[in-house]
Amino acid sequence: MKKKAIVKTWEPPQGRRTLIVSDIHGNLPYLKGVLAKAGFCKDDVLVVLGDMVERSETSLETLQYVMELSKNYTVYTVCGNCDNLVIDFVRGGKELSTEFFGRWFSRHGERCVLVKMAHMAGASVVSPADYPAAQRAILEEFPEEIAFLESLPHILVNDHYLLVHGGVPREDGLEELDAFSCMKNDEFLLESHLFPHNFRRWVVVGHTPVTLCREDIPSAAPLLDDKRHVVGIDGGCTLKLDGQLNALILPREPGGEFSCVSYDGFPEMTALDAQQSSADPINIRWGHSKLEILERGELFSRCRHVESGRELDVLTEYLWERDGETYCEDSTDYRLPVVPGDTLSVVRRLSDRALCKKDAVTGWYFGRLE
Repeated sequence: MKKKAIVKTWEPPQGRRTLIVSDIHGNLPYLKGVLAKAGFCKDDVLVVLGDMVERSETSLETLQYVMELSKNYTVYTVCGNCDNLVIDFVRGGKELSTEFFGRWFSRHGERCVLVKMAHMAGASVVSPADYPAAQRAILEEFPEEIAFLESLPHILVNDHYLLVHGGVPREDGLEELDAFSCMKNDEFLLESHLFPHNFRRWVVVGHTPVTLCREDIPSAAPLLDDKRHVVGIDGGCTLKLDGQLNALILPREPGGEFSCVSYDGFPEMTALDAQQSSADPINIRWGHSKLEILERGELFSRCRHVESGRELDVLTEYLWERDGETYCEDSTDYRLPVVPGDTLSVVRRLSDRALCKKDAVTGWYFGRLE
């Protein structure tokens, strides 16, 4: 029997600033960085919109840090699909199979919080035969962490906002929704035509990195859909090589303007030369990244993007193969618009150019930096 969504009413104290972060994925330096940059203090309200853990070796420490924040600050936390992996494993849930966990554990190693917890508890998760002992060991060694995760709702709601990790198909009958589909809803942002409902409340979601939603430029800034009343805030922290952690700041009064503070951890440099933006850029992203290699080079390879037929240079180290097909990490040919004096976050610096970010948008800069 599928688990129903746990819905909690959320009423932040009036007049206090509310920050929402999502999809930290165990990146504790980014979480601390964005909170410091935002000047987070005890007068503020923090909402963690799921996926605190997974994909980073500091996932356990991130979970424990959020738990500590919850004791000393006003913090609300929503369960994401990656957080739910922990519950599903230790409680023997059937939604995700032992085959799934076997692939997940082998692929991510100690970047998987369950593997790290098992090792710290003196257990192994090499094969499904290890799982019962690992479940018992994790439950015995980390009872507070498991209890915290099991206490999390899937939806926070009030008259003005509905906060959920993955997405919802409607605003009424929330308690009847399938919990897992609220945590993992891959189509909610990417295929918005499948969820054409225009919500009365603002629905704030994570789960899907917003950079996947644009075909032209890779932007990690929160995505606001004024018609649907939906905000996507996943900046690709940890999952994307140029990712960032966004802290969406709700307006003090409903109906006001959203704002955002972001942190990406990259070194900042000053641009010395002007550069015009590309007229017709392409954003090659996950799910649309099949390539044909035209000429392989040591640093860059000339490629044809199969889906669009466009040709562009892709960093050779970004190429990978599966089942005889070639794919790439998220790539772009976009040239950032730059004026001298602009501050750029430098993702990757090469001899003749640099992959940079400006206002949360990633692109190439061919000018001088200092």
